[in-house]
Amino acid sequence: MDFVTVKVFDNPVEAHLLKTKLESEGIPCFLQDEHIVSLNPLYNYAVGGIKLVIHASDTEAASSIIKEIDNRPLLTEDNRQVVCPQCGSVELYANYKSMKGAKGFLSAVLSFLMGVFPIYYRNVYKCKACENEFKADM
Repeated sequence: MDFVTVKVFDNPVEAHLLKTKLESEGIPCFLQDEHIVSLNPLYNYAVGGIKLVIHASDTEAASSIIKEIDNRPLLTEDNRQVVCPQCGSVELYANYKSMKGAKGFLSAVLSFLMGVFPIYYRNVYKCKACENEFKADM
């Protein structure tokens, strides 16, 4: 039986959310390299992330579900669509890990010297059009 990797994650929570959605739609799937990445996040790049794997025959159905999820608009807590304050675009990366600023630089240097995962980063939205990083108004 042939298996296909349909998506790769760096976060086990996001991987399990999509896995649960696919299983609820009747598509059997499993995660590869989940435990090694959970134990040591620095191994994420070495093993290629957490892979969501399905049977090759389910590729078309899984792809349509993933596209539907990826094309949903990003909403704030009060159900307003998130837009870039600089250019007005709605094409955004959600939960982008930003290390901009003095704290991010210091964190990068300390992480490099100590050989550990970055100590500090902020989760922000990042605009795909103008690359502006911002927090959504809640």
